[in-house]
Amino acid sequence: MVEYVGGLAEMTWEALKGCFTRPFYKNELVWQMDEIGVKSISITGITALFTGMVLALQSAYSLAAFGGKFLIGRVVSLSLVRELGPVLTALMVGGRVGSGITAEIGSMTVTEQVDALRSMAISPVRRLVVPRVLATVIMMPVLTALADVLGILGGLFIAVVELQMTAQDFLSSVWNYLKISDIMSGLAKTFFFGFEIAAIGCYNGLRVKGGAASVGRATTHTVVMASICVLVSDFFLTKLFLAL
Repeated sequence: MVEYVGGLAEMTWEALKGCFTRPFYKNELVWQMDEIGVKSISITGITALFTGMVLALQSAYSLAAFGGKFLIGRVVSLSLVRELGPVLTALMVGGRVGSGITAEIGSMTVTEQVDALRSMAISPVRRLVVPRVLATVIMMPVLTALADVLGILGGLFIAVVELQMTAQDFLSSVWNYLKISDIMSGLAKTFFFGFEIAAIGCYNGLRVKGGAASVGRATTHTVVMASICVLVSDFFLTKLFLAL
């Protein structure tokens, strides 16, 4: 574990330096933004939409006894924007993107393509890690913002169709209680989540040894580690933002 953490920290530091020094692989960055961000829209969107719908149903059931149906918009929007939007998006991206990064780089490691880069005096971290880390960090807030909007729309749909509320009542509840600080704190978390997911995925790919079976184990390890790191860091980030 100590060796793993030390190696991850060393790679992370080199990646951070690579973000601000030449060479910059701009074409690779754009390609990764498409692979990581655009192609994750469907899975994050569907997850957020149905999460918002479930939140509206559960909130209505819990608040009905207190006559608080008019607060459903507040509950749905705050829950999504502060916590569920960023965390669920990170977990979905961690499962899809983190494992994909590990499988891709792991296959390159096994087939000695990474060694070939080193033999040409090309840093694997700068060439492979930095574009993926930057792309994930850039696209995570975008995906989360989309998830927040779709989740609230899902809650609105249930409120109107199932709970006989008007769209105006639901949206007024959202507008009156949702603050800019709530939105910004939720989006700020995603920068950390994106960095964690990409860094873990890249490092596990670079340290693969053996054949195809090792790549499979590394991808599983990435999903587990990324999910744990997202949940643990969410706790500390939430405490930090609440204290500010």
